[in-house]
Amino acid sequence: MAVVFDADFTSPQQWVAGRTSSYPDMGPTNRGDHKLDRLIPAFCPGGVFSATRGRFSRLWNCNLLTTEGSPEGFQLRSGDLLRAEVVLPTGIGAWPAIWTWRDGGNEVDIFEYHPDHPDLLEFSNHLADTNLYWHGSSAGVAPGATVRISTSLGADSVEWYVGDTLCYADGSGVGADWSAYLIVNLSVSDGTYHPAPSFWGPRRLGWTCQSLQVER
Repeated sequence: MAVVFDADFTSPQQWVAGRTSSYPDMGPTNRGDHKLDRLIPAFCPGGVFSATRGRFSRLWNCNLLTTEGSPEGFQLRSGDLLRAEVVLPTGIGAWPAIWTWRDGGNEVDIFEYHPDHPDLLEFSNHLADTNLYWHGSSAGVAPGATVRISTSLGADSVEWYVGDTLCYADGSGVGADWSAYLIVNLSVSDGTYHPAPSFWGPRRLGWTCQSLQVER
C-alpha cells in the first residue's frame, strides 16, 4: 500500500473549514445531534482542534475540517487504511472524532471519545449499524494520552486497531463501491448523553491530531 493522503491541517487545498453537509444546511450548528457547536472557518495548525465558549450564548466556537468541497476533494474508498495518532482531550464535554460522510450517509466513525468515560473509545460503521464501545485502559486510553488508531475500511469487514491490538472487526464492511469524504472535528456535548462543560469550567477545550494518513 502507498500513502495517498497525508493530512496538513492548514491546507485550503485539502480541507474546507467550518462547513459540512453533515450538519443541517451546512451548519454552523447541529443541536439535533446533541452538540453545542457553532462551526468557525478556521484551520488547525499542528492538528490542534479547539472549542471556545461563546461570550453571549451556550454555544461553543468549534473547529471542523472536511475534504468535502475542497479543491483536492479527497475521498476514502473501500479497501483504504487510515492511520492516525491523536492526543485525547481532558476537558469534560469535549467530543473529538474522525469520521466519514457523503450524500447524507456513508458514515464510518474512525473514533469518538468522551473524557467522562476515560478509557472508552467508540467505533461505528453506520452503513451496517455495527458498533463497539471499547475499553482501552490496558492500551493506555485515558484523558491526555497519545493513542495510535488504525482503521481498515474493507468491503466485507471494517477493522479498528489501537496500536497493534485489533479491537473490533465488524464482519459487515462498507461494500465494494463505497467512498466518502473525511471529517476531523471537535464537538461539545450538550448534556443529553454526556455531561456538558461546567459553566464554571474552562472556556477552551481541545485535542490534537498529530498525524493522519490514508494508504491505498
